[in-house]
Amino acid sequence: MSKKLAFIGLGVMGYPMAGHLQKAGFSVQVFNRTASVAEKWQAEFSGAACATPAEAARNADVVFVCVGNDDDVRSVVYGEQGVFAGMKAGAVLVDHTTASAELARELSAAAAQRGFQFLDAPVSGGQAGAENGALTVMVGGEESVLEKVLPALNCFSKHVGWQGPAGSGQLAKMVNQICIAGVVQGLAEGMQFIAQAGLDPERVIGAISQGAAGSWQMSNRWQTMSRGEYEFGFAVDWMRKDLKLALEEAQRNGSRLPLTALVDQFYGDVQAQGGARWDTSSLLTRFIPVK
Repeated sequence: MSKKLAFIGLGVMGYPMAGHLQKAGFSVQVFNRTASVAEKWQAEFSGAACATPAEAARNADVVFVCVGNDDDVRSVVYGEQGVFAGMKAGAVLVDHTTASAELARELSAAAAQRGFQFLDAPVSGGQAGAENGALTVMVGGEESVLEKVLPALNCFSKHVGWQGPAGSGQLAKMVNQICIAGVVQGLAEGMQFIAQAGLDPERVIGAISQGAAGSWQMSNRWQTMSRGEYEFGFAVDWMRKDLKLALEEAQRNGSRLPLTALVDQFYGDVQAQGGARWDTSSLLTRFIPVK
């Protein structure tokens, strides 16, 4: 594939993802709403910081977007300064934002009308996964288009999986968040039980993490949960945004998500006690308040 790429959105995920692309030998033009972040990225990776999304997308063969939500995506894609205004015919727009499947289908149609191609490609793995180039990417769109951009995706991913037509990547990400919600709540309840029973958490987790109860959340979060540390990781605000997408989609397709709805309410409790930006493992604070 061509060496010229654009990356829109340099948050905790996009910043290292764009960096991996530049370090892999691609020529990356970036845009971020806070210009100083783009300038910092340029100084670190020697790419090009641009003043608008359209400028960043100009002459790029693939434009990656990684922002906050549906409205943020629309704000950088449409309009006189949006990426559609700068993209060349045949270029591919890849949206890594965790957004709605409805938006993905909308962008797919809008791209096709303009002579572009589109993939919805939300990621999982968190900030650490982005920094280590070990993300999982769930992709919706035409499989042949995915094959074109796969060399770039592999720069920051350990697994890239095609899920089906446009919107399928976002639907798969909803499944990911549904499953995580239940696991984290179970871990929070287990950690509370350990404390109440007077058990040694290191010994208990050391044992059960090697069996059927083991999970990424258990292996990577039990120690910080034991210490009441939550000022890091994937924020509760973002998890609630993701769960809202899943619950709304469930209403459309007839799925029943009672546990997801309950955990979403529990995250609302965490927000109410000031934990909007805490890591999602902060569900434990409903049982054991932060000191």
